[in-house]
Amino acid sequence: MMALLAAKRAGEAILEVYDSDFTVEHKDDKSPLTLADKRSHEIIMNDLKNAININNTTVPILSEEGKVIPYDERKKWEYFWLVDPLDGTKEFVKRNGEFTVNIALVHRNSPVLGIIYIPVKGTFYYAAINLGTYKLVNSEIITDNLSIKELIDKSQKLPLNDRNNFPLTLIGSRSHATAELSEFTKRMNEKYGKVEFMSAGSSLKFCLIAEGKADVYPRFGPTMEWDTAAGQAIVEHAKGKVIDIQTKEPLRYNKNDLLNPFFIVSSQSFSASQLVC
Repeated sequence: MMALLAAKRAGEAILEVYDSDFTVEHKDDKSPLTLADKRSHEIIMNDLKNAININNTTVPILSEEGKVIPYDERKKWEYFWLVDPLDGTKEFVKRNGEFTVNIALVHRNSPVLGIIYIPVKGTFYYAAINLGTYKLVNSEIITDNLSIKELIDKSQKLPLNDRNNFPLTLIGSRSHATAELSEFTKRMNEKYGKVEFMSAGSSLKFCLIAEGKADVYPRFGPTMEWDTAAGQAIVEHAKGKVIDIQTKEPLRYNKNDLLNPFFIVSSQSFSASQLVC
């Protein structure tokens, strides 16, 4: 529950900046965007430091806005938090509301818990091993006293839709279109007939796959581990897949290089490995 509270409080801090009168075209040390990112980071770091102790050991935190931690130190971690305090900086600047707070708990190389919070909507997507994936549309209920049972009772289990009776729907980045994405879309049109396409920012694409609003999210541009870990947990516990295009295996975490390979996300209705060409 502490991780949900941390995401909620971080989102509130982001909205204080987002709702102010600002103009920014890029991120620098004094920009409102940087301020929102740092405030969110500080709240999450402070809240998670003592959120979970495993084997009587405090769980370390790796955040996009935190200090660089050498791989020689990281590779010893069994569990760690992986955080993107403000995912979707272009969406923040464009004021379209499609930015998120991402928190994942990684065990060895795989995310076992994922939280994505959409501050503008007050909506949570969350997942955990042995729990499944859920959507909560009212973040106001998230308090210190809320039990896991009460949380689940007030949430919707995902996916909401069975995609088998819908046209194939691809989802892509609103801000990062690529030639590879155009070519992939063309191949899918040839294989499945006319496919539909929708755009979304930040980690929302993972959420919409898990929810059952889209089938496939191909990513042919650079992302970092903190961009995808929470989303991967949410998709996988909704019976979807997040597959490395080269290895056809699930994305792995806590690598020496934190840059992700290109990948494909699919709903439970489609096999991501079969879509890799």
